[in-house]
Amino acid sequence: MSDTFTHSDVETCPAFSIKHLSLITLPLALLITTNVFGHGAASAPATQGNPEIQTQADARKIVFPDTETHKTLVVDLHTHTVFSDGHVWPKIRVGEALRDGLDAMAVTEHLEYQPHIADIPHADRNRAYAETLAAAEGSDLMVIAGSEITRSEPVGHINAVFINDANALFEITTPPEDPADVRALFEASDAWPAQNAVDAAAKQGAFMFWNHPYWTAQSPDGIARMNDFHQGNIEAGKLHGIEVANGRDYSAEAHAIALEHSLTLIGVSDVHDLIDWDYAPHNGGHRPVNLVLATDRTPEALRSALFAGRTLVWFKNLLIAREPEMTAMLDASLEVTAASYRPNTQVLDVSIHNHSDARYDLHNLTDMTFMDHANHISIAPHATTTFSVKPGEAATNVALTFEVRNALLTPTSHPSITFNVTPEVE
Repeated sequence: MSDTFTHSDVETCPAFSIKHLSLITLPLALLITTNVFGHGAASAPATQGNPEIQTQADARKIVFPDTETHKTLVVDLHTHTVFSDGHVWPKIRVGEALRDGLDAMAVTEHLEYQPHIADIPHADRNRAYAETLAAAEGSDLMVIAGSEITRSEPVGHINAVFINDANALFEITTPPEDPADVRALFEASDAWPAQNAVDAAAKQGAFMFWNHPYWTAQSPDGIARMNDFHQGNIEAGKLHGIEVANGRDYSAEAHAIALEHSLTLIGVSDVHDLIDWDYAPHNGGHRPVNLVLATDRTPEALRSALFAGRTLVWFKNLLIAREPEMTAMLDASLEVTAASYRPNTQVLDVSIHNHSDARYDLHNLTDMTFMDHANHISIAPHATTTFSVKPGEAATNVALTFEVRNALLTPTSHPSITFNVTPEVE
């Protein structure tokens, strides 16, 4: 999770209740002006016919192919703005999403932790979503309504997306004397049972996932562990996913929990500052995202796919998924485009093209050896790699099986892929 959220103070980080905004009075004229004169829509940078700028813009976009049966949606369901503890306006988040080629995003503000509330008072916890939606107007970006339920351990943090009203997910029954006292506000909101917030989100049909369960601010050893609260909500059908990758971190224990409890695998940026600062896409980096295999490019199809668990996580060039989704993505990403024997030899030249943004690291699992790559082959994003294999005879069909080292099915196992190569006949 981002270091922006002061880790040492997490258990006492406060928030603000919409029911007591009367303690901070805003002129009606200011509210009207805010609605009428908004910040406008965000946009990707104009290339203006400049090939170099176009190449840079294309290189930044996160691109993975559709599979044989589903559309691949690139999604980030955990981001923050100044409406909680982020440091940018929602329009910036939308602009970043457009530059990164996202199909969908959610701004998921902490409901209970509002460190900027004295500077940006807002009575409506849906305000961040409204601003984000307005900034995405005219684009193809799907903006998903969401919030982060923020509590002390053992509950921790839970994201609820595809909600209708964020205001129903928190309550302060006894407000502190000073509404700008951030710590006191969090303690007051933390007193409202977390189960009430989860139940309210469930009534709205929300998809809910457990955020960074290994976060050292609440789990000092960095190990994610199941507890009664999350176990009970999983059994009740109210907790559906878990973050196995958040920001710069991957959790093997969270991955294992997801597999054991049939939770959807989630990967997110949890960005608080700028994407460019945290992930350096201009230097070849990328934010962690979910690749969601949906039947269509619509919010409804995205929501259904999340509930069905059809996701992959892309984190620091590592793909994390269950076998069906992993196999579908590998088959869509890697294609044999040419194969022929060298003249008067039994040495087979094979070309494999990569249709994705991942750099695939393949390790030879066959008894055959290669002329020029040892047992490892790296296939760069959207590029073709040619290697030479020695089958021993000029066979009409050669099966090449590789372990995919930059992919995980479990915390300790990699998937494999087999290419059935039919050499050209001269």
